[in-house]
Amino acid sequence: MSLDGRGPAIWAEDPWTPAAAGRRQLLTANERACLAAIASIVQFRKGEVIYREGDRVDAIFNIIRGVVTTYKTAPGGGEHIAAFLLSDDLFGLSEAGRYTNAAKAITPVAAYRLPAIGLRKCLCKDAELEFHVICRLCQELRQTQRHAFLLSQMRAVSRLAMFLRLIEQLHISRGERIDEIYLPMDRSDISEYVGMTLPAVSRAFRSLTMRGIIKVRNGRHVRIADRNGFEKITGDPIAALGSVQPNP
Repeated sequence: MSLDGRGPAIWAEDPWTPAAAGRRQLLTANERACLAAIASIVQFRKGEVIYREGDRVDAIFNIIRGVVTTYKTAPGGGEHIAAFLLSDDLFGLSEAGRYTNAAKAITPVAAYRLPAIGLRKCLCKDAELEFHVICRLCQELRQTQRHAFLLSQMRAVSRLAMFLRLIEQLHISRGERIDEIYLPMDRSDISEYVGMTLPAVSRAFRSLTMRGIIKVRNGRHVRIADRNGFEKITGDPIAALGSVQPNP
């Protein structure tokens, strides 16, 4: 999406339409114009913290381009990634007026900044717009549930395969080609998300590659070479292949 002034966008699945309808742009031109009237465009450098957990909420963000992670900081200072957010995603969830997670750009990011007060006024005036925002937030909740299920898996190859499937599904939902899965994040970001050490992630990639399940063209592009084997790993954790052990 370019900086063309069309206004913020919300792509999500409408819960009232058949599943086959898939993800679509929920906002009308008027709704996008309403949000554009209160929005400003902000840009963040790779690695820049957008806000920290516990900061007072002053804005919600709608990504134009780039990749953002939301994360929590552990008592020891480590970061536990909660989600990867791509173009058209919303972020800035709050509780009691405070951000529930921190957010950081892991690539250069451009986003619409929607002031919290202005957004609240728009939502109060437009029930349809409020419903569309809720649809988007429900999808974020489902992604959080998938992440929790991923972390419950014992085998490292299962965690990594489920992560690849999650990223693949994100690309599919945007109507993008899936000849290959594009990974915009670094291996260190992947290791934090799947709850494994960096060496364990490398071993899991190597295990899936040696078994012919995936082919890795480079650090950013992965192809599913054996779809049946891949689905067996992601769909039935007990039958997951390989001897790679989980992160100690």
